[in-house]
Formats: sequence, structure tokens, C-alpha cells
Amino acid sequence: MPDSPEIRDDCIFCAIVAGTEPSAIVAQDEATMTFMDINPGTEGHLLVIPKRHSADVLDIPADDLVATTLVAQRMARAVVDGLDADGVTLLNCCGKAGWQSVFHFHLHVIPRYDDPAKDSLVEPYEPLQGTDADLPALARRVANALGE
Repeated sequence: MPDSPEIRDDCIFCAIVAGTEPSAIVAQDEATMTFMDINPGTEGHLLVIPKRHSADVLDIPADDLVATTLVAQRMARAVVDGLDADGVTLLNCCGKAGWQSVFHFHLHVIPRYDDPAKDSLVEPYEPLQGTDADLPALARRVANALGE
């Protein structure tokens, strides 16, 4: 498959879309594909991706982001109903520092269970201490970056 803005030869998720890499596909439509995560955090952990390549949430066109997010919501309902999950975690990692390991935008749909045999995930962080006073200044910095 040629290297293009939509499909990249060096991307494992693009290869899954192209059918040149194996995957356990759950569903797909014109814009998205959902398949099982090969390194699941819990029983039934899914990935939802846009078929067109985008590196991350900062890069993805709005129409692909909307399509992917709506499918992730549909999959969240499906894992609760189909796998008797007790909850769901939706997760997106952006950039190496943000824990992204495959640089093709994707949403993790992670079924959550009260049963530790199916779910060994724990909260990924302890909240920072002593940052309350910084919140208004941080809010201003982010608001200023919006350029509105």
C-alpha cells in the first residue's frame, strides 16, 4: 500500500486496516475499525481507530474524531451488555510522554470489572499535592492558548 496521508506503510494499525496484519476485528464501517487489543488491560479490551491515518488527537481531522468517538461509545455499551462489564474506561494517549506507543490515533475501550480475575488495572496516578493555588493561573494559560 503506498505511503500517503491516509495510509502509512510504517504503521501497524494501517496494516490492520489494509488486511496485511492479523487482528480480531469486532466491527468496521466506512471510517472506523474496532479490534481486540493484543495487550489487553482487562478481559475484552478493544481499540477503535479511524481508517485514515492520523498520528494522534492533535492531528486527527474533526470528522474522523467524531466518527471514532461515536463508535467508542457504541462499543462501550456493547462491552457492558455483551461481556457483563461493571463499567468502562475510555482512554486516549497522545505523544510518547502521554504513554502513546502506536502513533495512529486510537481510543481504548477498556471494560472494567469488580472481579479482579478479569481486571487488574489500578488508577494510574496519585493526584499532585499542593496545586490548588495554581489552578486559576493554569486555567488562564490554557485559555490564552485557545486564542479566543
